[in-house]
Amino acid sequence: MAENHEIYGNELDSTCGVSDDELTERFKAAVRIDNEIKKIKGAPIAGYDDEKGLAYLEYSDGRREYAAKP
Repeated sequence: MAENHEIYGNELDSTCGVSDDELTERFKAAVRIDNEIKKIKGAPIAGYDDEKGLAYLEYSDGRREYAAKP
């Protein structure tokens, strides 16, 4: 199977000429917008607590429900 650079010509072509930094910023903005929409709708937002090492759902009232440790 051919690698991406063989299919698209070069690395920039494979991302439509958008740099990695720009793609990262666009991704972060998309996640932020999605979270804002969820807050407006009252839907929970998934997150990860680095200190506890656990995933959680945060509800519009501010409470968090943590996932059980595996």
